[in-house]
Amino acid sequence: VRFPCAVLRARFLQPRVRDLLAEQRFAGRVLPSDLDLLLHMNNARYLREADLARVAHLTRCGVLGALWELRAHTVLAASCARYRRPLRLGEPFEVRTRLLGWDDRAFYLEARFVSRRDGFVCALLRFRQHLLGTSPERVVQQLCQRRVEPPELPADLQHWISYNEASSQLLRMESGLSDVTKDQ
Repeated sequence: VRFPCAVLRARFLQPRVRDLLAEQRFAGRVLPSDLDLLLHMNNARYLREADLARVAHLTRCGVLGALWELRAHTVLAASCARYRRPLRLGEPFEVRTRLLGWDDRAFYLEARFVSRRDGFVCALLRFRQHLLGTSPERVVQQLCQRRVEPPELPADLQHWISYNEASSQLLRMESGLSDVTKDQ
């Protein structure tokens, strides 16, 4: 229920964000159903909250609308989470989501879980949002009505992308698909 509500809220109740690279904030609070056995927010809940914030972000900046117009869609291809300090029961937090950039096949996003008690970044998640049926460049061009160069990706994100490419190559080789290209 929260997922469609987040999209509808972002689409109809919140203002559109014209700057694709602008940070957007999504408020939350740790609920009893979010807790693990150690009484802090379960790692799966971080991913759920980040999903909600990411979809709201892509809705508000027009990416999902542009994908609809281009008859394309997106899938989450990779994610990475770094947990720095647990969020506890009742603790208020913000998920600060931003688009870091794009390449020829995917958008790269970041979600920071920031405690509203002291501003500490409790977790950092990164995402590779792969596009099917179009390219990120075409989506950005649709939104901005002009060609826009992607920003340079941070060095640590470039290392993560390289790791994922190497991992994919190894998995293709293990499966006997080393001659198959990614598009097949």
